[in-house]
Amino acid sequence: MNQPLINTGEPRNVLGHIVSGAVASALVSGTINYKKLKNEEISSNDAIKDTVKRTSQGAIATGAAIATANYVGQKGGLFKALTAASIGMAGIYALEIIDEKLDASYESISHANEDLISEGE
Repeated sequence: MNQPLINTGEPRNVLGHIVSGAVASALVSGTINYKKLKNEEISSNDAIKDTVKRTSQGAIATGAAIATANYVGQKGGLFKALTAASIGMAGIYALEIIDEKLDASYESISHANEDLISEGE
């Protein structure tokens, strides 16, 4: 069975687009978090943490999207395209899990410190 070939143009440089994705995501998330910080909806630590997370996710998503598009444009590249998309999804998911684990860890440390302060009173 012949796979239809989609003309996606010349293959693009994945690393260059990872950097572009990081910059674009940093601009968007940084601006949104700056607004939230100025409106006192978020702490400075949370704003920085969210901006770093979203910047990383944007870099991964953009790199995976470009790699996927490059493979879609190659004859017989469907499996490679699906693999590139899956790797991108796994990377973004991993950052979400890491963020949740760090939040849980910081929360337990915070509660432990509150307990120590309460006992000392």
